[in-house]
Amino acid sequence: MTDISTYLPEDVLTSEEVERRVEGYRPPRGIVERMTGIRRRHVARADQQASDLAVAAARGMRKDVDLLIFASASQDMVEPATAHIVAAKLGLSCPVFDVKNACNSLLNGIQVAEALIVSGQYRRVLVCGGETPSRAIRWRVRDRAQFVDSFAGYTLSDAGAAVLIEADPRTGIFYREFSAESTAWAIGTLPGGGSQHPRDPEYSYFRGDGRRLKEAFELVGPDLFLRALKRTGLTWDDFDVIAVHQVAVPYLKVLASALDLPEERLVLTLPEHGNCASASLPLQLAGASRGDRVAMLGLGGGISLGIVLADL
Repeated sequence: MTDISTYLPEDVLTSEEVERRVEGYRPPRGIVERMTGIRRRHVARADQQASDLAVAAARGMRKDVDLLIFASASQDMVEPATAHIVAAKLGLSCPVFDVKNACNSLLNGIQVAEALIVSGQYRRVLVCGGETPSRAIRWRVRDRAQFVDSFAGYTLSDAGAAVLIEADPRTGIFYREFSAESTAWAIGTLPGGGSQHPRDPEYSYFRGDGRRLKEAFELVGPDLFLRALKRTGLTWDDFDVIAVHQVAVPYLKVLASALDLPEERLVLTLPEHGNCASASLPLQLAGASRGDRVAMLGLGGGISLGIVLADL
């Protein structure tokens, strides 16, 4: 990974403003920040699409890439692949395709890019994403039950991210592993736009059960992450930055405790930037330097887990 860049929309929404914006049911004052630790989140302009956020993140990167992967939970439209739209806006003429796996989308995009480079099919791959989950927040709720069901949406933040990956004999990814527990797919969903609910606007909002999602991840356990240390002979102290997908501060603290992550290696982005979906990991790595050893720990709805270890 030779370059990492992110883009954050200028418009922000505080947790206090989120509570004031909810209609039909008045949430307890201060509950959003108290339950999540999030003070602010970014909101894309109405005329900004997911592709625009990806383009903004990738704009300053080298253009001599031979593959573009758009890896994001969000998309401009069902057809065609958003990667085509990004490539057109960047003026690229290379092959393109999308990778989609909730908040692990960009991490899986990196996984695919590395495999294609190792196989010799491509030399330099641009993996980028644009997350616009603010479009799926339910602002009008009928009662407390629907507010709770919609609560995960109030953590969401818009962002763009881009990672340039190319072969380098001295640095790069040296460990990767992924797993899934797909029986838990229904815990958190954005049902609209697919074959189940192609047009009903009622299904265009994100819904989920935060408690059940937390329990599902706990049931899967930390083995995938700890196995990475055992197989590489490393400890967390060997890493300059440990990037962990961040949903809410209390959940991050539980995971950090379970994995015994050193606090000084973590980059806490949640309070000021919210849950940026798959852009969360690049956002935490944006300040890393050439030569740093980094760990990327992914958690995604579905549910899926992943870890990638790399030398920048």
